[in-house]
Amino acid sequence: MLIGVAAALLACVGYGAASVLQAYGARGSTAAASGRSEVVPVTATGGPTLRSTIGAALTPAFIAGMALDVIGFAGSIVSARLIPLFLSQTIISANLVVTAVLGVAVLGVRLHGRDWVAIGTVVVSLCVLGLTAGHRGAGTSDPGVHWGLLSASVVILAGGVGLIRLLGARAAVAAGLIAGVLYGSMAVAVRVLDGIDPLRLDILLADPASWTIAIAGLGGFYLFTVALQLGSVNGAAAALVVGETVVPGTIGVVLLGDTAQHGMSWLVAVAFFGAVAGAVAVAIAGAADHTAKLRTSS
Repeated sequence: MLIGVAAALLACVGYGAASVLQAYGARGSTAAASGRSEVVPVTATGGPTLRSTIGAALTPAFIAGMALDVIGFAGSIVSARLIPLFLSQTIISANLVVTAVLGVAVLGVRLHGRDWVAIGTVVVSLCVLGLTAGHRGAGTSDPGVHWGLLSASVVILAGGVGLIRLLGARAAVAAGLIAGVLYGSMAVAVRVLDGIDPLRLDILLADPASWTIAIAGLGGFYLFTVALQLGSVNGAAAALVVGETVVPGTIGVVLLGDTAQHGMSWLVAVAFFGAVAGAVAVAIAGAADHTAKLRTSS
């Protein structure tokens, strides 16, 4: 239990710092391409060009962020295998706090009183979850679940790319949310993955959950990069948190048998939705502030 919590905390810090570095790199790439830090090079439909997205991913700050993402990914894998998903993913979602605080120092982001209230709600909710979480469920080896995860990830990724093209410059929060759903699917896939204990590479590579990890991970990374190009780092990160917390947390309880301590299910539910509500509040405020800034600049 303690090892799983420690791994989730490591992922929390890694992902939070990575978001800020990636946002810094994305903005630097945008400024170099357009001459203005507020303007993202776009396609005819209004979404960021593939060239601008690749350029953002090749900046030194973004590469450093990717290195931290690898550390965060390792921590998320360990935590997903050792503790209930609603606990591991919600702890990881606290990277929002890391992102917000570092964003003040690195990106010059302003946090208002409402932001601190929302962040405080997330932190308190996480503490409650940590004290009331029960045992990790046995999971499932049902092939239908594994194939379902893979199919759903492909459909969600395709839908996310299409939505970006449709919404264009307004797609930041939507892209962050869909990226979070994909990361959540990846966490579930890690949990149900066969061939880990004992290690059997033939079983591991044949499991559709393995392909889900690759597709959902890369797809989520791409969509989150787009979100960072288009919107505020706090708004994009908070939207990401909602997707990567609600999806695996719910699946963990409904399908995988994750539990709360006896008689504490109601408190776990309150804390879980409190954490999500705090993240949503930061997402809405971050998106509104970013829109107002763009209007002022133009």
